[in-house]
Amino acid sequence: MTEHTTERTAGNTAPQNPEIPLSQGILLSQEIPQDPETDPDENRRQVLYWRLLARLFDQEEQGTLESASLAVVEEIGLPSALLDPQVSVDSIVQRHPELAAEFDGLMAPAPDPDGDGTRDRTAEVRRAALVSKVLLNVFASGSGTVTAGQLARWQSDAGWLERALGCKPGELRGGRAGGRAAGPGVSPTGTGGGGTNPDLSRLIPAIGPELGSIEAELVKRMRLREVLADPKLAAQLTPSMSLIEQLLRDKNNLSGVALANAKDLIRRFVDEVAEVLRTQVEKATVGALDRSVPPKRVFRNLDLDRTIWKNLTNWSPEEERLYVDRLYYRHTVRKTTPQRLIVVVDQSGSMVDSMVNCTILASIFAGLPKVDVHLIAYDTQALDLTPWVHDPFETLLRTNLGGGTDGTVAMALAQPKIAEPRNTVVVWISDFYEWQTEPLFESMAAIHRSGARFIPVGSVTSSGRGSVNPWFRERFKDLGTPVLSGHIRKLVHELKTFLA
Repeated sequence: MTEHTTERTAGNTAPQNPEIPLSQGILLSQEIPQDPETDPDENRRQVLYWRLLARLFDQEEQGTLESASLAVVEEIGLPSALLDPQVSVDSIVQRHPELAAEFDGLMAPAPDPDGDGTRDRTAEVRRAALVSKVLLNVFASGSGTVTAGQLARWQSDAGWLERALGCKPGELRGGRAGGRAAGPGVSPTGTGGGGTNPDLSRLIPAIGPELGSIEAELVKRMRLREVLADPKLAAQLTPSMSLIEQLLRDKNNLSGVALANAKDLIRRFVDEVAEVLRTQVEKATVGALDRSVPPKRVFRNLDLDRTIWKNLTNWSPEEERLYVDRLYYRHTVRKTTPQRLIVVVDQSGSMVDSMVNCTILASIFAGLPKVDVHLIAYDTQALDLTPWVHDPFETLLRTNLGGGTDGTVAMALAQPKIAEPRNTVVVWISDFYEWQTEPLFESMAAIHRSGARFIPVGSVTSSGRGSVNPWFRERFKDLGTPVLSGHIRKLVHELKTFLA
């Protein structure tokens, strides 16, 4: 180690020019390689990114980098508060509203306006300063106890990062329509950034699960019971998947004001996710048109184009009028066969995201005409939640996250519900790390052979993160029912296809 350091120091003996501004990165340190022919704007950009890396991996300030970065920010006309990790993006945008548009879509790819591939170096420096602010606030989460205000500020900054990526606040972490303001100031709500949406599947690592992990860690470091017992502090909390998981785990230890505040947070989150999922379900109509039923003769069903076409023979050239002797209407009634949807959800601790999403999804499908939905949750015991399937809030309150996994107890409840296999779909959501693998798989294969649609699901999270027992994955593949893993949109598509 000593020899390597000596060689490195000896190799950096090139004289430095004291007249060159500090912000150009020339006088930073022997540890940063310099090229005298490098464009000054390129040096400024490197200064900002070197500072970002230093602060992400070491909480101690590097004096030289801080001074150089401050000089850069002041030279390009940005507020020095961008360099303070204690200042939220909300606060900066509140003081400087013109920056809100620059944060939107900041990290999303933008088309080249000139098409010649030239780079605006000055604009890149400004972009580096804004990007550094967002990344540092989100990924340098610190250590120690977290207050409700700090969690709310982090959630707000994470919303700005999602906007910078061209998404809606909360979309990458929990699939919600948008975040709620955590207090006074400018809230990161809106439609997301401009420009082209990035292909988030190519981010390495996938940023959605990483954001969720950071948020979960912050929630664990927060004295949640004390916060919930104080209405003012509880009001600062923004519902998220990580927070809901902790609330569901700890709900039996809460009472009074704390329990009421916890229920309010759960219901708000359920409503937000339900809004998103309901939109996905309603994007495609269910069932084919039933032309045996005469169309209802009301104005909204009038087929104007067909009416004109069919009456063209009544056109009077002399009067320049079209006489209509028959009106034509669109068929709107759809063929619907009663379908039974049986959803079985593993409620062990690792499946909380799936539990929340599928409980809400089951309630949405339960609201569709002629769809009979049954919901079963299990760990080492099974619980039939069908009586509460229309109310995901009440359903979640009756779950008990954690424990082992024994799918045979859930199978004992599910099999008697399959009365007409051809009109039944069984959705089984689990990571399939089971105690009794062979008996459970044989029961699942029997459901598939009976003619019922069996859909094994390994992950229906908003981010698509999850793992599946390889033993089950291979056997499901051989059975012709491969495990469905990924975004919850995939499950919505499968269910709509079956019910169509």
